[in-house]
Amino acid sequence: MDFRDSPAEAAFRDRLRAWLSEHAGRFPTSGDEYWAKQGEWHQALHSAGFFGISWPKKFGGQELAPVYDVILDEELARAGAPPRPSLGYLIQGLGRHGSEELQQRFLPGMIDGTERWCQGFSEPDAGSDLASLKTTAVRDGDDYVIHGHKIWTSYSDVADWCLLLARTDPKAPRHKGISAFVIAMRQPGVEQRPLRMISGVTREFGQVTFDGARVPAAQMVGAPGEGWKLAMTVVGHEREPATLGYSARYGKLVRQLAVRTGDDPPRELRWAAVEAEMLRLHVRRRLSEQLDGVSHGPEGSVDKLLMTWVDQAVGHAALAVGGTRDPELFGTYLYSRAQSVMGGTSQIQKNIIASRILGLEA
Repeated sequence: MDFRDSPAEAAFRDRLRAWLSEHAGRFPTSGDEYWAKQGEWHQALHSAGFFGISWPKKFGGQELAPVYDVILDEELARAGAPPRPSLGYLIQGLGRHGSEELQQRFLPGMIDGTERWCQGFSEPDAGSDLASLKTTAVRDGDDYVIHGHKIWTSYSDVADWCLLLARTDPKAPRHKGISAFVIAMRQPGVEQRPLRMISGVTREFGQVTFDGARVPAAQMVGAPGEGWKLAMTVVGHEREPATLGYSARYGKLVRQLAVRTGDDPPRELRWAAVEAEMLRLHVRRRLSEQLDGVSHGPEGSVDKLLMTWVDQAVGHAALAVGGTRDPELFGTYLYSRAQSVMGGTSQIQKNIIASRILGLEA
């Protein structure tokens, strides 16, 4: 397997490096400052031709091969720049299940960053068991009226739109009574409250209450009761290599920690180096499969488990090197603890692997 750049890829990498040398330092990379500037960073990347690289041209992308997204992730990490905004799974969901009218209306603003989005899936009693969600959507003329409570909603405090799951048929089997909507966040009946994380970050996640908010029936994504299909598309892509670009960041942090420890790195850092390299090669293999036209479904659960193990290994290494005295490294450790829960718990991923890949029965 040849990982070297082609001439076109090398030219893209050189152009990206030159742009990053001038612009990367203007944007914070962590904490509340990062979240406050994330929208500006998104638009700056897109304007320069470095966001939406592999997405359709008609919606503002460039239709390049996925390898260019990997180059982007590698160079962002090398330059110490913020990561690219994570939106691919929402674009895949709307692009696969939305009508042409919905795609034309919403995908361009999602890709170029002029409209901000959040994902309204998880609820206080329906996280990994998403099919038990209780948010309801009741038809009222040309609208649906939404009541319910979502939590761990990324970007909710700045979002213009939400890709929302709600129950439209309470009598149907729980997987079949769910529908998906594109709902405006800035309207009466929507209340957003930020959640303060243990690491001190206050702007990444929020909880959202819908109390009589309205959404046009025309903004249902797919047919009534087809929300579960969209949800599986979204979570499947959320766990695929396109969202595992952080492998480059793990490797960079490991190298930075190695410089600090010199010739006697702690055991945790040695193990993190092995884990980070394992994930880097795994992502490259997945990329090669994508380029050969191979698509993945439940295999995304393998990717998610591997990323969790690496994230937490690097977190433990950061703690071993910096202890609680270094706020940034300690924050890295604290954030890594959430990786085994967000995006689907590790237990759920193991169940998916057992039942849908290995064919095991309970």
